[in-house]
Amino acid sequence: MIAHEIGIVAPPRGTISRPDTGMAVEDFRWVHAAACAVLLRARQGGVRPDILAPLARLAAFALPPRCPGCGTVTGDDHRFCGICWDGLRFLGEPWCAGCARPFEIDRGDSLCGECLAHPPVHDGVRAAVAYGDVARAVVLKLKYGRRLAYADTIARLMERLMPHDADLLVPVPLHRWRLWSRGFNQAQLIAQGISTRSAVPTTHDLLVRIKGGGSLRGRGRKARAASVRNAFVVTAEARARLAGRHVVLVDDVHTSGATANACARALKRGGAARVTMLCWARVLHTDGLEMPEVD
Repeated sequence: MIAHEIGIVAPPRGTISRPDTGMAVEDFRWVHAAACAVLLRARQGGVRPDILAPLARLAAFALPPRCPGCGTVTGDDHRFCGICWDGLRFLGEPWCAGCARPFEIDRGDSLCGECLAHPPVHDGVRAAVAYGDVARAVVLKLKYGRRLAYADTIARLMERLMPHDADLLVPVPLHRWRLWSRGFNQAQLIAQGISTRSAVPTTHDLLVRIKGGGSLRGRGRKARAASVRNAFVVTAEARARLAGRHVVLVDDVHTSGATANACARALKRGGAARVTMLCWARVLHTDGLEMPEVD
């Protein structure tokens, strides 16, 4: 959609030489992904379509849009192929009011056994999909493949779960060193996409991560909680914007809930009335899947 909205027409398929290696590649997908990311940021920044014409000419050298999950050519940006779409397990009610774990029957606002044993600090989780092969592939391409346009793909599917009384979108922050090494915060990009569609404002400077936690892959609940304890703070000058607000905390993957609880604790100490967690994927089990990084 991004490319089509400003008149980008993809060229016919063919063999193109990649400049930095001289290697012949058939699809030139890296150009399309980079161009869409630039166009997304420019559009969100209010740049007029006519000013984006040079970028449109650049993107015209890329191949047609591809499925975010597997790379198959599709008819539009952000569109999954049929196989990957079927591979996404969309979540919704009935589910646990605390962590979004699916229920077999509708139990209203009931909590699952895990949330009853360990009540969350936040006021509930809303997840678009269950963490699986396709959901994981999109996250990895966004975070480590720099397919920044996929943040908008994710945001489109998350926006339907926005609380109707939400006041503010706050992305889970990265520690400054992680932000410096990666160059962007994927949660912030997702929050911007949701904000554009929902008209709920977002801010990236309200919640700050002051403590790095390292890799959490393979760690248990207690180790994850200890790693992020007191890792987040609300800046003093931001407290007035937070007082009495219903905050929607945005992240890509919800694993053990340690990060969500740590952020919610800091936000409530800063004056937030409610904190709802909104994420792309919720880890339900780990059978056959590699556990995700928190950051």
